[in-house]
Amino acid sequence: MTPLLFALPDSHSLLAPLCRALPAKEGRLEYHHFPDGESYLRILSAMEPGQRVMVLADLSRPDERTLPLCFLCDTLKELGAGWVGLIAPYLCYMRQDTRFHPGEAVTSRSFARLISQRFDWLLTVDPHLHRYHALSDLYSIPAMAVHATPLLADWLKARREPLLLVGPDAESEQWVSALAQASGHPFVVGRKQRRGDRDVQVQLPDLSAYRRHTAIMVDDVISSGRTMLRCAEALTEAGLKRIECAAIHGLFADRIEDQLQQAGVRRLVTTNSVPHPSNGLDLTPLLLPPARRLAGGEPPSPPDNQTGAGR
Repeated sequence: MTPLLFALPDSHSLLAPLCRALPAKEGRLEYHHFPDGESYLRILSAMEPGQRVMVLADLSRPDERTLPLCFLCDTLKELGAGWVGLIAPYLCYMRQDTRFHPGEAVTSRSFARLISQRFDWLLTVDPHLHRYHALSDLYSIPAMAVHATPLLADWLKARREPLLLVGPDAESEQWVSALAQASGHPFVVGRKQRRGDRDVQVQLPDLSAYRRHTAIMVDDVISSGRTMLRCAEALTEAGLKRIECAAIHGLFADRIEDQLQQAGVRRLVTTNSVPHPSNGLDLTPLLLPPARRLAGGEPPSPPDNQTGAGR
């Protein structure tokens, strides 16, 4: 039985290459919004009894996409799917991982319960594990994470000019240090002071020895981008002439990429976990082995034991 691979929304750049490589048949569906904002969804692909199904989801705007995702999974199971797995290269709602202030919702746990109640397994890329030890701390279904560090390290090793990797804040240190070790480049880490969602300052160590280097700011996620923006400004003040930015997941809220370029960032590079013009690193080779095993009907691996230090 050939598995079906649906995408929601249906324009995800990973859909066609994954269908070709697995192989899988591209699932067809009809989806639109009514004038009152409610969603309409219809499965157009023929479903065999016990059909193996995967859903490739772009969760970069989770509040508008999660409910249709739940509708899709519920409908697939009602129509006879044997199991439904979720491939979410970017896994949302991972940053609110504790109750920072009294009364706050710990949305990472709420979202994990919502997904675990419907899907049979989860495949993602470099989830933002900070206070959690592993995805299994949150998800009650088998959850697998692949790491894009080797992909980014290969891109860095192919560069011929001297590079300096820059982690914008302490949270990025474990990730940027592993990337520096894998690519053979020096690194520094900034110190962030946050006064609000959009009010951030970054302080860097002495960079006088690196003024001839190309500075590449690296992080796992660029969301509001304010930390990267302040880091770019600090690099310019330190005398570095060429600044670039690389990330696994590029969300780029409020078109922050325009401000980064205005601040002197000459190049933005991200993976295609979230479709964006900056996509320059293809995740297909990393997602293919676990997706192929799961699509072939092998029992999903036990929940992963990924730790923050391994990012």
